[in-house]
Amino acid sequence: MGENKDRMLAGEWYLPDDPELGADIERRFALCAAYNANGGAAPADRARILAELLGSVGQNVNIRPPFQCDYGHHISIGDRTFINFNAVFLDPAPITVGADVQIGPNVQLLTATHEMDTERRRAGWERAEPVTIGDNVWLGGGVIVCPGVTIGENTVVGAGSVVTRDLPAGVLAVGSPARVVRTLTDATE
Repeated sequence: MGENKDRMLAGEWYLPDDPELGADIERRFALCAAYNANGGAAPADRARILAELLGSVGQNVNIRPPFQCDYGHHISIGDRTFINFNAVFLDPAPITVGADVQIGPNVQLLTATHEMDTERRRAGWERAEPVTIGDNVWLGGGVIVCPGVTIGENTVVGAGSVVTRDLPAGVLAVGSPARVVRTLTDATE
């Protein structure tokens, strides 16, 4: 592995225009294009492409195209997870999605962050922090999950919310930034 890629995976500042990272992006581009073009293909064909694109993918995962990611192999998706149209997973750091997760249309899981210093930002420096989505989470349409965020199991995030901080298990969170508005129970509707 190259030094720049090592820095990226360690959560340190790196330059994303590195040739080694570019080769990973070209690989991802071809696989995403194939997956998105084969939305009507047999489930086995779609599953084969996802298995090649993603780091790990569970059983009975359904991702509706179009789907976009940076690298793909930093993404893990658990069993029976559903991801709706137009999902964007920017994965220079790991993205872990649990089992039985429901992800609405136009959801963005973002691990990349940029330098606040204007000169370093102009030079292209960035770093990444992992995103973790627990089991049985529901992210409503248009939710944005920011770098470094963990969402606990059984949590629901309302449509259009921007999640800037960790959310505990079993809550309903809404807004920008997302705030917990109540605790959920099995009897909650």
